[in-house]
Amino acid sequence: MLEQAPKGLWDEVRARPDRAPELIALAAAERLAPGAERWAAEHAGKPPADVARRAVKSHIRLSQLEGAALGLAGAWGIVPDLAALAWIESRMVFHVAASYGFDPHHPMRPAELLALQDVYPTAQEARDALDGVGRHVALEFAKGKLSGGDAKLRTRLLKMVGGHVAHRTAAKIIPGVASPIMAIQNSTAVGALGERTIRFYGG
Repeated sequence: MLEQAPKGLWDEVRARPDRAPELIALAAAERLAPGAERWAAEHAGKPPADVARRAVKSHIRLSQLEGAALGLAGAWGIVPDLAALAWIESRMVFHVAASYGFDPHHPMRPAELLALQDVYPTAQEARDALDGVGRHVALEFAKGKLSGGDAKLRTRLLKMVGGHVAHRTAAKIIPGVASPIMAIQNSTAVGALGERTIRFYGG
């Protein structure tokens, strides 16, 4: 069962779209670490690589179902889909880390999540940003480049889940047509992140 995001997270993300990746990563560390820990305990004694790949496959399926469901809403489903996809990706990274014996409660896990998603070049830079020490992520974008909260939020979420996820294609605004496209794109994005995560934690 997919753990729900903390109450009020999406309101906070909408209020601070420039900090969306960091807010999601921090919330994920709090909400998803216990489940990842249980996952590792349930599969103790099995080859870590097998457990990690099983985690990736299950999250690919989750992303397909999520994309297909929100795709029925057409244009109205784009931002919610990106937010839900970011949450699924976060859960997968924590599960894969735990599969290889890494403590999902460790403060570097959300930083590694952001680095694996290419939001930051390194996990240490991500950790500095999460601690409020490093360069504000908003400085990566020219001030005023986008107008409107949803436009900025969409850009930040696209950065988090992978810019190759083409959520702005014309076909995706058409209810019904969008559903299979979002399912395919979501699963592709999660699969690619899963491979990077396995290489990172599995060596």
